[in-house]
Amino acid sequence: MVVDDHPMWRDAVARDLAAAGFDVVATAGDGPEAVRRAGAAAPHVLVLDLNLPGMPGVQVCKELVGANPALRVLVLSASGEHADVLEAVKSGATGYLLKSAGAQELIDAVRRTAAGDPVFTPGLAGLVLGEYRRLATDPAPAAPDEPKAPQLTDRETEVLRLVAKGLSYKQIAERLVISHRTVQNHVQNTLGKLQLHNRVELVRYAIERGLDDA
Repeated sequence: MVVDDHPMWRDAVARDLAAAGFDVVATAGDGPEAVRRAGAAAPHVLVLDLNLPGMPGVQVCKELVGANPALRVLVLSASGEHADVLEAVKSGATGYLLKSAGAQELIDAVRRTAAGDPVFTPGLAGLVLGEYRRLATDPAPAAPDEPKAPQLTDRETEVLRLVAKGLSYKQIAERLVISHRTVQNHVQNTLGKLQLHNRVELVRYAIERGLDDA
């Protein structure tokens, strides 16, 4: 599903994605319309602009990911401001691409987003991980009655460690000599156990526990 308030841009993106073999199930031009149509169309991937009338893109993202944690959101924005990128990720976006990207770059980004990989315009991934590292150095104190962390299997921990290092599912599968589908299953199981919504949150969790340095 493609959400953008500029009709010509929205139609061009939808047309490029459809030509590349994607099934574009819906489009929308403002925030409330995006929430309504996404609820009915149930897209697997949402290509979302941040600057929307009626409701900002980050709120659209937060509502839709909250209702459907399996939804993958690729923000496609003209803004490369650090605050916008971090706010989008914290609202549940799994990737962030600038509108200066070419058509093939967008198609590749949507394909990778659909596969569960976090996709960022070069330079922005480092920003996001840097912010998570900063947060990890001063984590919020645990509540006294906070339950113990769920136990992950050795293989789930191994996959999580490689996710934290920035490897794609394909690279993890090759490294561990297992199938791409098995890697996805391990990640989904880990997300469920940790009550996290997406792979970006999973990377933060791993960094907070030092798994990216292991």
